[in-house]
Amino acid sequence: MSDLTAIANLSILLVEPSDVQQKLIIKSLTQSGVTQVETASTQAQALALLDNYQPDLVISSMYFSDGTADSLLQKIRSTPQTEHQAFMLVSSERNKKYLEQLRQSGVLAILPKPFSAEAITRALKATLDIISEEEVELEHFDVTLLRVLVVDDSRFARKHIIRVLAGMGIPAPVEAEDGKQAMVHLNEQSFDLIVTDYNMPEMDGKELTETVRSSNIHSHIPILMVSSEANDTHLANIAQAGVDAICDKPFEPATVRELLSKIMS
Repeated sequence: MSDLTAIANLSILLVEPSDVQQKLIIKSLTQSGVTQVETASTQAQALALLDNYQPDLVISSMYFSDGTADSLLQKIRSTPQTEHQAFMLVSSERNKKYLEQLRQSGVLAILPKPFSAEAITRALKATLDIISEEEVELEHFDVTLLRVLVVDDSRFARKHIIRVLAGMGIPAPVEAEDGKQAMVHLNEQSFDLIVTDYNMPEMDGKELTETVRSSNIHSHIPILMVSSEANDTHLANIAQAGVDAICDKPFEPATVRELLSKIMS
């Protein structure tokens, strides 16, 4: 199936209080090839629709009359029926605190307003990577045997990472809330890959990486660092700690697939 055909088959719930913005976003979606769009103006309307309708993707504005994208996403993630729902934010919000909360909850993409049809098309392709469950191709490795340790203090962020990995055919990983807990798991069993967040209490991702690299037993394990940091100097410091690859948060499945191919082959 081509990307265009797959995008045309996507069903989308758009949560946007402004009629004008709804029309503009639907126009961009139509230009990208999307034909199935349901709309809601409030958080309550969106949740009521999700009770009976499971779209491939929720596209949400940041603020509504009865809540925010963060409160909506928390409710979605706390319900078993919808906890794995793919979710995209469309907002001109620049507050790092708000955006970081949404990243930790597993937002697929954050698109600024205004955005182009090309930007929405790229984000839709990232959605397709998650829902198509396309397995990663590793030339010399059977991904179904891959033993992965996922380290993140946010349960929602871990669930998002696990979902992306599962879409590649990688079995359920072991989870840890911080570097200290990760080291306990590492000393109890063997792993082929560590996927870790950077910002964590107790022991952060950089400290965990340095601890792993200084160990005779664990130093060979590839490490994929997930970070929302955009500062080049900061990223350079992370790289120097000994990670094999650094991935943005929220990360796109295609990026993860490419990085895994690079560090595992």
